[in-house]
Amino acid sequence: MDKKTIILKTDDNSIQKAGEILRNGGLVAFPTETVYGLGGNALMADSVKKIYEAKGRPSDNPLIVHIADKSDIAPLVKDISKNAKKLIEAFMPGAFTIILKRSELIPDSVTAGMETVAVRFPENETAQRVIKASGVPVAAPSANLSGKPSPTRAIHVIDDLSGRVDAIIDGEDCTIGVESTIVDASKDVPVLLRPGGISYEEICDVVPETRLDEHILNSLALDEKPLCPGMKYKHYSPEADVTVVEGDMRAVRRKIRELLEENSDKICGVLTMSDNTYDCAVLLSGGTDNREYAKKLFSNLREFDRLGVEIVFAEFESRDGYGLAVKNRLYKAAGHKVIKTGP
Repeated sequence: MDKKTIILKTDDNSIQKAGEILRNGGLVAFPTETVYGLGGNALMADSVKKIYEAKGRPSDNPLIVHIADKSDIAPLVKDISKNAKKLIEAFMPGAFTIILKRSELIPDSVTAGMETVAVRFPENETAQRVIKASGVPVAAPSANLSGKPSPTRAIHVIDDLSGRVDAIIDGEDCTIGVESTIVDASKDVPVLLRPGGISYEEICDVVPETRLDEHILNSLALDEKPLCPGMKYKHYSPEADVTVVEGDMRAVRRKIRELLEENSDKICGVLTMSDNTYDCAVLLSGGTDNREYAKKLFSNLREFDRLGVEIVFAEFESRDGYGLAVKNRLYKAAGHKVIKTGP
């Protein structure tokens, strides 16, 4: 695949150009508050097919449809339940995706043949301007090669997709750094399928009966169909081998020091939640709380690869409700290779 990819800025002319490309079935990568998205016209099956091809994404992994106004939801779905209306009112625009029964407008390729569609109204101003300029709903997974860490900066997108897409918007860094929370509200009781920028606790404050899906911290079997993006396949993985070390932070750090000693013949890196010093080749800080850790996570995983790290040990301690989103991404980045420490 060898397209001529143009790099656009965020001025009005560039945004209008991006909108034109999308409207005509081309692909444009653009920033959102969560991660960069790779957009195509959600109403054109050929455009959606190009998204899968550009990313090397499995065709049974459904896409999220992005809109620029709450009123854009109604034509895309069959009905909006009372609970769905509450969630839409509380969290849109924002880092939130809702799953509802799809209308006939949505091609099978967007939903991987399922009868539901995932819809998101991003808060990021550039994303909103691009979608409005296109005049169509925009199907957009993360703008990375399938399986790689999601992109939170334009340079990440350029590294992965230059030559594979029509345009990349060189915009702002993403402020949240992990993908949106996904809630299936297509049935009576909403189910949180993917934790993200909105915590489970925040969702339950609006609809208390919302439950957690059992697969959030586990992979689907190969013969199971994913209900939303990110459920089935290995995601967010750098070239380095990642192991999550989880538990009380003092015990976590003791264990990581042991692991570093055992792997002294390898180029090792540690992703830490403090400025704690380890004897390793590369030490990257994720900040001292889970929101900061999430914001830096994908960028740090890519940085380990850039520096030639072979093995990464990632500290993790569940300090707040936002920790579920971080845990979900770390587990997938590590291929569920997790060491749980005692006190």
